Amino acid sequence: MSNKDTVFYRGKQAVSFDFTADHVSSDGGILISNKVEQENGLLRKFASQIPDNRDPNLIEYSYLHMLKQRVYLMMQGYEDCNDEEKLSEDPIIKYLLGNNLCSQPTLCRFENSIDKHTVYNLCNWFVDNYVNSLPDDTTKIVLDVDSTDDPTHGQQQLSLFNGFYYQWMYNELIINDGETGQIVLPVLRPGNCHTGRWFVAILKRIIKKINARFPGILIQIRADSGFSSPGIYELADKEGFIFTIGIAANDVLKKFTCEKEKQIRDDYLENNKKYKEIIGPFDYQAQTWHKPQKVYAKVESTGKGMNIRYFVSNMNQMSGDEIYFGFYVKRGDTSENRIKEIKNMCYSDRLSCHGFWANFFRLFLSCLCYEMFRLIKLLIKKTSHYIAKKWQVSNIRLYLLKIGTTIKITKRRVRLKYSKAFVFQDLFSEILLN
Repeated sequence: MSNKDTVFYRGKQAVSFDFTADHVSSDGGILISNKVEQENGLLRKFASQIPDNRDPNLIEYSYLHMLKQRVYLMMQGYEDCNDEEKLSEDPIIKYLLGNNLCSQPTLCRFENSIDKHTVYNLCNWFVDNYVNSLPDDTTKIVLDVDSTDDPTHGQQQLSLFNGFYYQWMYNELIINDGETGQIVLPVLRPGNCHTGRWFVAILKRIIKKINARFPGILIQIRADSGFSSPGIYELADKEGFIFTIGIAANDVLKKFTCEKEKQIRDDYLENNKKYKEIIGPFDYQAQTWHKPQKVYAKVESTGKGMNIRYFVSNMNQMSGDEIYFGFYVKRGDTSENRIKEIKNMCYSDRLSCHGFWANFFRLFLSCLCYEMFRLIKLLIKKTSHYIAKKWQVSNIRLYLLKIGTTIKITKRRVRLKYSKAFVFQDLFSEILLN
């Protein structure tokens, strides 16, 4: 009892604790992040786009060093600069990041040094990085477009009240590849922005960069009703891309579906049965549109109520069912689930700097964190572990990155030792050695 280290008793056994074990890190999987960066150079390429106007004689940490520390530790689950103050004595992190971690004020100055010109150049870098990563034989790409709210809780610049979400927030726009999940471009917008604000102008520039490398490539766009606008339909005619975009209901559209709605309501809904049907196309032109478009509708009985959704598409060679179920609904996984990873698992909802451009840069950091995880997913796909191929960012962090490790450093070798009880030893080894 003099030691006071007994927590509880289990039968006749006293369960106690002490702090006499070797230096053990809980972040041994950071070795995977370092391997990915060495092979791909994603962070190195990004850091090279940030102008460094500091006095070389006074520089202790390069921008690449600070970027690596910030992104690596976000991948480990440390979402804020403040968290990193507790890690200065972690043996694995110290070794991989050069035995000397940046302080919180240093990282904060780094984030707040970014101005609008640098942000603009980094936006161009994201698009160029995506276009340059496409295989030379690419003939078709799918671009998914969506936005998400980022609630704010302080005095951030351009944190404004949004009547739709009924909160003070930023509005994040994410464009990503619908096949690979790779981020094409992240954009931070003021909180009171409409969902489709700047989208047409941004898409025009992205298409120009894609066509510069792949003339005549087939581009397909998927987006929800917030991105339906006269500009997107005019741009489609001008650039020749394919699209399927949701459209908000109105009285004119409801006239096209009223008979089918009544039929499904009588035959299925009143009997608490589920049923759905795609009807159309029918020609519809809003007053601001330059010409009529083909509009389809999904009329559905959920068993508890009616669910009617409308969408516009110029995929004239496909039926309504093929467009909706074979193409459009895939954005639920390729876009919406990927945004959940960026926002909730890579912390793009932690934009707590005061300055808008610093927060824009923080969005970039979260997207880099996501891209690093995406590259890890590609390594996992090359292994024989079927279940792991379905993991999201949170699963990869929990099962592969947050693992106990000790490190032994000698003159000729650095040896990391993991637990014999580590469940995913084979997967971990395959990722690092293949």
